[in-house]
Amino acid sequence: MSDIRESTDRENIAAAFDEELDPEAAEFTRLGFVKVIGGIMTLAYAGAIGYPVYKYLSTPVEKSAEMAAVKEVNLPNLDKLPKGSAYMFKFGVRPSLLIHHADDTWTALTAVCTHMGCTVAYNTATAGIECHCHGGRYDAKTGENISGPPPRPLKKFVVTVAAGSVTVRRA
Repeated sequence: MSDIRESTDRENIAAAFDEELDPEAAEFTRLGFVKVIGGIMTLAYAGAIGYPVYKYLSTPVEKSAEMAAVKEVNLPNLDKLPKGSAYMFKFGVRPSLLIHHADDTWTALTAVCTHMGCTVAYNTATAGIECHCHGGRYDAKTGENISGPPPRPLKKFVVTVAAGSVTVRRA
């Protein structure tokens, strides 16, 4: 009886191995594996392409929302800024310039060139604003474009000077 039982066990084990080695079952497993890997690769590719497109399209909306949220910026201790010099600061997400002119007047302007979006700089020697990307020049008091390719003037802010701070707010 033990011989019958052993042969039955051997047949069951052999049948189990035969099922595992069945070519149709193995093909299904390979095909399923290929489908899973293909799906993962497709999702990764879609994410790799989709995320930068999303960021590119959403960035202007986010930046304009951030800019609209900022109404004024307080700059502590800048009331002591020397005459004839400038200070670069951020108004929201954009670089801006605070200029203390030699005649003791103050001006605050965006520091983004209206031509190609480069950051402009204050030139103390000429008391003007220059864009080094394409040679644009702006008036340091008004922000008006003087020469070069800039099509529009720089945006101007309202400056309030008090003891211990300078406040810059939207015009």
